[in-house]
Amino acid sequence: MPRTHRRAIRAVALVAGAGVAIALAPGGTANAAPAQKSCDNRTNTTVQALLECVRAAGAVEHLEALQDIADANGGTRAAGTPGYEESVEYVVDTLEAAGWDVSIDEFPFTYVGPSTLQQLTPVNATYPTGAFTGTGYGDVTGNVVPVDINLTPPRASTSGCEASDFAGLNFSGPNDIALIQRGTCEFGVKAINAQTAGAEAVIIFNQGNTPDREGLITGTLFGINQTPLSIPVVGASFQQGVALAQAGSTAFIDVPLPESRPQKNVIAELPGVNDDNVVMAGAHLDSVQAGPGINDNGSGSASLLEIAQNLSKNKPQNTVRLAWWGAEEAGLLGSRAYVDGLSQAERDRIALYLNFDMVASPNYIFMVYDGDESGFPAPAGVPIPEGSVQIEDLFESYYTRAGEPYDDAQFSGRSDYQAFILAGIPAGGLFTGAEGVKTAEQAAIWGGTAGAQYDPCYHLACDTIANIDEHALDVNIDAIAFAVLAYSYSTESVNGVPGKNVPGGLELPTPAGPEGSTGSGGGLAPDHDHGSTVAD
Repeated sequence: MPRTHRRAIRAVALVAGAGVAIALAPGGTANAAPAQKSCDNRTNTTVQALLECVRAAGAVEHLEALQDIADANGGTRAAGTPGYEESVEYVVDTLEAAGWDVSIDEFPFTYVGPSTLQQLTPVNATYPTGAFTGTGYGDVTGNVVPVDINLTPPRASTSGCEASDFAGLNFSGPNDIALIQRGTCEFGVKAINAQTAGAEAVIIFNQGNTPDREGLITGTLFGINQTPLSIPVVGASFQQGVALAQAGSTAFIDVPLPESRPQKNVIAELPGVNDDNVVMAGAHLDSVQAGPGINDNGSGSASLLEIAQNLSKNKPQNTVRLAWWGAEEAGLLGSRAYVDGLSQAERDRIALYLNFDMVASPNYIFMVYDGDESGFPAPAGVPIPEGSVQIEDLFESYYTRAGEPYDDAQFSGRSDYQAFILAGIPAGGLFTGAEGVKTAEQAAIWGGTAGAQYDPCYHLACDTIANIDEHALDVNIDAIAFAVLAYSYSTESVNGVPGKNVPGGLELPTPAGPEGSTGSGGGLAPDHDHGSTVAD
């Protein structure tokens, strides 16, 4: 798609007409003056002042602190671990020192410790793994029984999707492990079929038919199936599946028994003149158990911390509320519990929610949640509340102002904005890519490596301080700061509530339009599937 804007008239009417003093000036730039010697005592009421003080280097300092916390706690900051508790303490201390009103929102959480997958014969090797949401628990040592798998390219697979796939296979022993390949049907269907056939454990390995289906796969067993399994179910990569499929293969699987470990969201608030109109922005603070989670999602968490430090002296028109969510990687649990705990009157006060989950991927492309579905249709059952399109427009105008090309990310609800949109609250956000593979077209636009994942360390131990791109972080932290500041003055374009003009005004060009390298115009750029993948 050529970079000519397909909805310029709407942008003028709904962004510039918001009573926020936004001038859509073609050719607008984002040239900020050099940062002043100290931002510690400044009140950053204008866009220029705020963007002078909000720096990627400041966010990196927070990322380094999160890395240190992970290093001191077994390499992880996952929900239910000491690393997450220390991450919460760091965020709280930083916000309180900056002068924000900080509260802890606690919610129930069932902790399941790290799972184990060890092949015993014909080779002895321990593989990275994880349990599927809805798994059973316990340990099993036994024979590995491949179920209708296909290791020959193009590796089309319906493995485990039909009860007939298990016919003729011997699951009569006390410790049989079904080896099932990803493909075609939901994970829960495959696992239930294996349990019904008599398996005592299940390994689901990645399909291996495309580059983004090579690595370790985990997800949820809930979907069509709504019943937790009684047997342990763990994931594996395609290559591990190949090894486990060898004749005479035996393995040891352990999914530890769950423990009740209540977890915490951190909520920070800057009261506004209009306390009945709340602008929310959030990022999940937890990592996966496998690693420190510096891009996913230290990048979003650190960005909000840096912005909070530079907004703390403002007296906004609308109340600004920032959130650091817990247990997102376990199924969006913290944000769901928070929204579920709000009365309808409290939900009605929230003008909009902005979500920032992975904003500095090392092989990035810049993407905006596709509120108008121009690139991707939203999945069935995912609502797009009125006002979400206007949030998309604002971010697109900012990228255009900064001279950065951008594209669509599916409005999938697969991150912490899900609970908000289900409650009818307008939402939007930014994303730089997870397990999706960068195309040659995208490499020509954004640089980086074609044929590699946007984040090659997605959900892995190597998601460290070395796993971020500082240019992506620098661009996105300014975009986030810009949006939060703009909406702190007025959300009229989103929910019709009049506000105030931003001092100095906001100068934005008409959006240039998505590059068309994702969605219906190009390749698929998958959203992050934190705990929510149900299907093939």
